[in-house]
Amino acid sequence: MRIFYLVLLFLLVGVTALFALQNLQTITVTFLSWSVTLPIAVVVIGAYAMGMISGGSVLAFLRWTLQRSKKNK
Repeated sequence: MRIFYLVLLFLLVGVTALFALQNLQTITVTFLSWSVTLPIAVVVIGAYAMGMISGGSVLAFLRWTLQRSKKNK
């Protein structure tokens, strides 16, 4: 099973590297008065990371709320 996870990890890293190499064009991202020019791959990976963080936070908050509501009964 350990070999399977290592192969899966290397496959994920390889696909991510290939994606980054094929998307080197730059785009400008603007938020309020702040703007930055980055490669497309960096923007996509950053957006994915922010989604993971915010999604994990929401799930943790819901789990915590559910546990607190059960404890109060």
